[in-house]
Amino acid sequence: MDSLILHGEKKMYKISILGTGYVGLCTAVCFADKGYNVLTSTYNEKNIKLINNGIPPFYEPQLEEMLKRVVQTGKLEAIYGREKAVLESDISFLTVGTPSKEDGSIDLKFIKTSTQEVGKALKQKRDYHLVVIKSTVVPGTTRKIVKPLLEKHSGRKIGIDFGLAMSPEFLRQGRSIYDTLNPDRIIIGEYDEKTGSTLVKLYKEFYEEKVPKILRMSLASAEMIKYANNAFLATKISFINEIANICEKIDNSNVDLIAKGIGLDDRINPRFLKAGPGWGGSCFPKDVKALIAFSERLEINPMILNAVIEVNKKQAEQVVSMARQELDELKSKTIAILGLSFKPNTSDIRESPAFKIIDHLLRNKVKIKVYDPQAMENTRKHYQEKIVYSKNAIECITDADCCILVTDWNEFQKVLPKTFKAKMKTPILIDTRRLYNSIEYSKVIQYKAVGMM
Repeated sequence: MDSLILHGEKKMYKISILGTGYVGLCTAVCFADKGYNVLTSTYNEKNIKLINNGIPPFYEPQLEEMLKRVVQTGKLEAIYGREKAVLESDISFLTVGTPSKEDGSIDLKFIKTSTQEVGKALKQKRDYHLVVIKSTVVPGTTRKIVKPLLEKHSGRKIGIDFGLAMSPEFLRQGRSIYDTLNPDRIIIGEYDEKTGSTLVKLYKEFYEEKVPKILRMSLASAEMIKYANNAFLATKISFINEIANICEKIDNSNVDLIAKGIGLDDRINPRFLKAGPGWGGSCFPKDVKALIAFSERLEINPMILNAVIEVNKKQAEQVVSMARQELDELKSKTIAILGLSFKPNTSDIRESPAFKIIDHLLRNKVKIKVYDPQAMENTRKHYQEKIVYSKNAIECITDADCCILVTDWNEFQKVLPKTFKAKMKTPILIDTRRLYNSIEYSKVIQYKAVGMM
C-alpha cells in the first residue's frame, strides 16, 4: 500500500467505513480519534449532513463529543456513495446492515450492492487494497458471494491485487465506543496470509500497547463465531428468564441471588444472567433466527435455538400476566411504561421488550402512557397516537393504575416509593429489572418483580 500517510513518526493506513449505523459510525469515530484519516460512506443524505456537522444520527454514550472532535480536526468526513471512499483509502470496512427476511433468514441485498460498488471502484485502483467484511453474515458469504462479486466487477484477483477478510464486531449498544477501544478479542478470518498480516498490522497500530488477543482463522470460522457468540448469550438470558419464572412460584426465592450463585462457577460466569422481560435489539433476534434458518437449510434441527426463541417470545406475555394478576382486569386501565429502548444508554427500539408488552396491552384495550430518556422520538414514529407520551417519569406514572418498569435507565432509580404512592391512582409497580429495593418499596406500594416471589 503506497498511500500510507505520515502521522508523527509512524505511517498510518487511510480508512474507509461503508455504512454509518452503530457499528460503522462508532468504528469510524474511534479510528479518526486515533489519528487515522477516515471516510465514512452512506447513501443517506440527511445522515451525511448530520455527521459532517458533528451530530450523530442516533444516541450512543461518548459518540457526540468524539464525533464533533474528529470532524473539527478534519480526520473524519461523511460522503455519498462508495467510489471515492474506496479510491481514497487503503482499507475498506463493510458495515452495512444484514436484515432478516420474513422467514428469519439473512437478507444480503446491502452486502451484494456494496460489494459490487467496491469492485467497480477497485477496477480503477492499481495499489493493493484490503476489503474487510464487518457486517454479520452467515458462513460462506464472504467466500461464495463477496469474493466472486469483487472479482467480477473489478476484473482483478483476490490474493494478488487486493485482500479480503472477515472481522466480526462484538459491540454492545450503549457501550459501543468503549467496546471498540477495549475489545476482549479480535477475530480475523483471512483469505490468505497477506490479508491477515495486513489486518494484524492495522490492529496493532490502532491498539498500540493494549493489543487484545488476536485469533486468525478461515473466513467461514470467523463468520460462524459471530453467530455462535450471540446465540450463546441469548441462550443464557432465556435460561435465566425461565429460572426467574420458576422462582415466582417459590416462596422467598430471588433470581438475582440464584444468578449470583451459579455465576461464581467459573464455567458459567455471571454475565448475561440478568433476568428480565426478554432480550431484544438489532443483533440477538436477527442473528438467532438467521442461524436457525441457516441450520435448517443444512437439514439440521436446532432444537436449543428454537427453544431460546420461544422462551423469549413468552417473556413479554409473562410480564402482562403479572399486571393482569394485580389488576384483575386490564381493560380500560391506565398502565405506565418506564423505558422503551431495548436496553439503557441507547435510542434503539428494535425488538424492544417494551414494544412487545405494549402490543399485548393494546390488544387488551389498555390506555398506555410511556416515557424513555432517549427513545421517545423513535417510539412516536412507531405508535403515533395509539399511546400517550410523557415528558418525564413522574408525568408518566401520574394517575396510572399500574407501572411497568421495562428498561433500567439510571434516572428511574430516583423515583422513590412515596412518589409512586402519591402520584399513581393505584400504586402497583412491576419491576422487570429489579431496579428497586424490593424490601423498601414493598413497605409503601404494591411491588412485584420478575424472578421474585
